[in-house]
Amino acid sequence: MQAMILEAPYQPLRLADLPIPKPNPDQVLIRVHACAVCRTDLHIVDGELAHPKFPLVLGHQIVGTIEKMGEGVNKFSIGQRVGVPWLGHTCDRCGYCLSGRENLCDRAEFTGYNLDGGYAEYTVADHRFCFTLDPSYPDLQAAPLLCGGLIGYRAYKMTANAEKIGFYGFGSAAHILIQLARYQRRQVYAFTRAGDVKGQEFPRQLGATWVGDSDTLPPQTLDAAIIFAPVGKLVPAALRAVAKGGVVICAGIHMSDIPSFPYDILWEERVLRSVANLTRKDGEEFLALAPKVPIRTEVNPFPLTQANEALDTLRNGKIQGSAVLVLSSI
Repeated sequence: MQAMILEAPYQPLRLADLPIPKPNPDQVLIRVHACAVCRTDLHIVDGELAHPKFPLVLGHQIVGTIEKMGEGVNKFSIGQRVGVPWLGHTCDRCGYCLSGRENLCDRAEFTGYNLDGGYAEYTVADHRFCFTLDPSYPDLQAAPLLCGGLIGYRAYKMTANAEKIGFYGFGSAAHILIQLARYQRRQVYAFTRAGDVKGQEFPRQLGATWVGDSDTLPPQTLDAAIIFAPVGKLVPAALRAVAKGGVVICAGIHMSDIPSFPYDILWEERVLRSVANLTRKDGEEFLALAPKVPIRTEVNPFPLTQANEALDTLRNGKIQGSAVLVLSSI
C-alpha cells in the first residue's frame, strides 16, 4: 500500500510503499476512503507533542470499509463502513476507565500517534474503538466529525447550559459546533485572528451572533468560552469576556504558554479547564446527534500525495472548514 510517513519531527512526510497491515484478534483491517487533517497532526510534525512513535503514519479522522476482521471481532461485518477516532485503545481496568473517564487512561494509545493512522490506503484499528457512521454523510463529510466533531463536542458539553458562548479560533471544530449551538438555540460569538476579514465571513455565514478579533471584548458578557486555537494569550482574553461563574475551556491537545494574568479576572467563581481526548460515549452521543441537526461539514479535499500541502495550508490558516485527504479507494 501507499502511505505518507513521518520519520522524525520537523521533517516533511514521505511517500512510501508499505506492507498492508494484518489485524490482530481484536482489530479490523480498513480500506481507507478519507482521512481528515487535524491540527494535532501539525503538533506532531512540529515536535510539539512528545514521544510519538517513529516512523509514523499520521491521521486520526478515518473513514473506510472493513476488509478483514480478527477472530475476536463480533461487532461489525465485512464491507461495513466505519469511522476511527483519536482514542485507539485503553486498558479498561484502571480507575479512570472504570469511572467513565477512559480519555484519561494512563495506558491509552492514540491513532496517528502511538498507532499508525489514516494517511495510508489501509489501516488496522481496535474494533471496540470504531464507530458506525450515518449513511447520510458521504466519506469526505464524515471524516471531520471524528475529531473536530467528537472532541469539540466534549468541550461543548462542558459549557453546560450557557446561552452565550464564545469560540476563540474558527476552524474545523468551531464550524461544526456552531451548527449544534444554533440547533439548541444558543448564541455563538466568534473570535478570529485580528484583521482576518475573509475568516470572519465564514462564521457569519454559519449564523454567529457576533464576529470580531480575538483581542477585543464582545458586545455582551459571555456565559462560557471555548478556546480552539492553540494560543495561550487567549486564556486571559477569554476570562475577561466571561461573566461571573463562567467557564473557559481549552479544547486543544497543545497550547503555547499562558501568560500571567491578574487574579481578578479568574475571581468570582470563573472556571478554567482543559479537555483531554474523548470517550466512546462522547462519540456515540455526538454521531447520533449530528444527523438530527443536521451538521454539515465544509471540506477541502487533497490527494494522499499532497498531505504536506494540506498540513501547510492548515498551518498558515488558509483552510475554511476541514482539510481531508482523499484516498484512491473512493
